[in-house]
Amino acid sequence: MKKSRVMQLSVGAFCIALNIIGAYIALCMKLPVYLDSIGTILAGALLGPWYGMAVAAGGAFISGITSDVYALYFMPSGMITGMMAGLLFKTSAFRGMKMPFGTAAITLPGTMVSSVISAYVFGGVTSSGSSIIVQGLKHLGCNLVVSAFVVQIVTEYADRFISAALVLVFLSCMTSDMKAYLRGGRSRGTV
Repeated sequence: MKKSRVMQLSVGAFCIALNIIGAYIALCMKLPVYLDSIGTILAGALLGPWYGMAVAAGGAFISGITSDVYALYFMPSGMITGMMAGLLFKTSAFRGMKMPFGTAAITLPGTMVSSVISAYVFGGVTSSGSSIIVQGLKHLGCNLVVSAFVVQIVTEYADRFISAALVLVFLSCMTSDMKAYLRGGRSRGTV
């Protein structure tokens, strides 16, 4: 096995751990954001869409069997986020003032999936701290799917924005040789 492949798998495992730790912190503190996509976005940005999807699936699986069974049901949403991060970080979507739009592009597809899951599978009640807002909107007369989508788009956008900002800080600390090496390219010296 090539050294770059071992490094990619190691970074993927690190990203899964980031997802699990972030999700656990958000679950314990009942935060309205999830913090389970930091590793997913980092893997997508560094290693590409397939790794982003694999990290999301791995993190959701481990979180689902250890601390939060709801994570298993939202695995498709995380995988979509990983795919979108892998595709969009290759473009200029996160440079300068474009970051809010890049974050929206990562967030929207996964939010459509997660709001349907939240509404139809769980009736809008999940382990997230934002479930009370969904129920409040429902009792005010909003459709359950619309209520779930409104809350999910706000909370997931905030979550993805925080995650993308942290990933951008992390990427700015990495050398260009290290990034090229992780992406399967050649480095010009030690990494």
